[in-house]
Amino acid sequence: MITDYLVIGSGIAGLTFAVKIAEEFPERKVVIVTKDSEDESNTKYAQGGVAIVLDKDQDSFKKHIKDTLIAGDGLCDEAVVKMVVEEGPKRLEELLLWGANFDTDPDGAFSLGKEGGHSEYRIIHHKDITGYEIERALLTRVRQLPNIELLPYHFAIDLITDHHIKDSGVKPKTCYGAYVLNQKTGYIFTVKANSTLLATGGIGKVYGHTTNPTIATGDGIAMAYRAKARVKDMEFVQFHPTALYDVEGGSSFLISEAVRGFGAYLRNKKGYRFIPDYDDRAELASRDIVSQSIDNELKKSGDAHVFLDCTHLDIEKFKKHFPNIYDKCLENHIDIETDWIPVVPASHYLCGGIQVDKKGKTTLENLFACGECTRTGLHGANRLASNSLLEALVYAHNIYKYHSKHKLEAVNVEIPLWNEEGTVITKEHVLIQHNLKELQALMRDYVGIVRNNARLKRAVKRLDVIYTEVEDLYRESKVTTSLCELRNMINVAHLIINQSLERKENKGGYFNSDNINVIVG
Repeated sequence: MITDYLVIGSGIAGLTFAVKIAEEFPERKVVIVTKDSEDESNTKYAQGGVAIVLDKDQDSFKKHIKDTLIAGDGLCDEAVVKMVVEEGPKRLEELLLWGANFDTDPDGAFSLGKEGGHSEYRIIHHKDITGYEIERALLTRVRQLPNIELLPYHFAIDLITDHHIKDSGVKPKTCYGAYVLNQKTGYIFTVKANSTLLATGGIGKVYGHTTNPTIATGDGIAMAYRAKARVKDMEFVQFHPTALYDVEGGSSFLISEAVRGFGAYLRNKKGYRFIPDYDDRAELASRDIVSQSIDNELKKSGDAHVFLDCTHLDIEKFKKHFPNIYDKCLENHIDIETDWIPVVPASHYLCGGIQVDKKGKTTLENLFACGECTRTGLHGANRLASNSLLEALVYAHNIYKYHSKHKLEAVNVEIPLWNEEGTVITKEHVLIQHNLKELQALMRDYVGIVRNNARLKRAVKRLDVIYTEVEDLYRESKVTTSLCELRNMINVAHLIINQSLERKENKGGYFNSDNINVIVG
């Protein structure tokens, strides 16, 4: 298959770029590859909203920039923060044009929420399913554009680079597309692309206990890493403080940051509201502070979870603002009018990833990246709540603008077919599942909210064993999605562990107990 633009991923980042470039160049072809249904993405599960400065009387770009820099704990790129924040209102106008709906007050103005780390009300939202609404609007527009081909249930195995091409005349460090698996037929084919965009989302499943969907296996980051693109700041994994506690573990339902912004309290089993002991902002402190505080409480008490208390709130207003959360709690026999919600921190968002510049360019030619799989410099050491959807919108636009101003050069290289000679259909699925569970337990136990050097070094040794077993299986077996996902998660775990060991000071979402007394500088 040959295309002008290959987009891997169908969340807000990938779809926004696809819509813009397809509208600008109706004569050019856009192919979107996504490994699940077309609407399954991290975007779909984003509850809170999009942080955009709209009320200029109360709020300002300067305040939003300051809040972002504070959350990022000194590691944000201030120029990037300024660019993203100031682009917000323009990008909102496009979402509205594409048909996205957001909550309004009785006067017709946008109803703005406030979340942890924000000094003002600036979160536009659609009840507590904002991401779902944005995804709906974008997919509706995608289906209206005849030059976009959407391939659901197709898995991108690896990027095609000069490594795969024997001709000595090819440019070094260049991406030419990807090898793609049709998951329904098992057929692997090449997609030759003049430009490739990775918009593959997060890495939550690496930890097992996560607010992310099961597709969040770090595929784009792993592919970029294997293709020798630069990957940075992987140690900054953000844990959401309040995921609904699940005895079984696995993917957890997110209790939005906005619920604390609405006035909910965090309490321990004895009913004590502990968070003011850790930060003057109490429940509205940034996520790293709240997560570390809960983690400390749980380590002190030995309890499995803490509680989120909403019983003092106006329940009718709560139902209106958070109908999905209210219904999910009822499904779990929790009536928030009288019951506290058991919550625990869970892997939520990756602040690092594939390094890109302001145009979304990676360190490989013809390879761009956007959304959670990237490290843009916006988040620094810790993402400010509801900045992620904004970042995706702004960078998708920047990548589109770059392509609209620069000539698209055709890829004139001969790409070899996928070679599976000597491989067999594996019957050892138990090996994949066993290694997956071992990997997830390793990451939770040794590379969690609070880390130390001894545990990180132990994680390196244990990961090496898993890596060797899985690479042997990969070489011998016909490719399957589950095997590729495990391989990708191992690559991601390697990056998180080793970049954690390299960091010698605690910043934002990264906390190593051995760094407490380290003086840097």
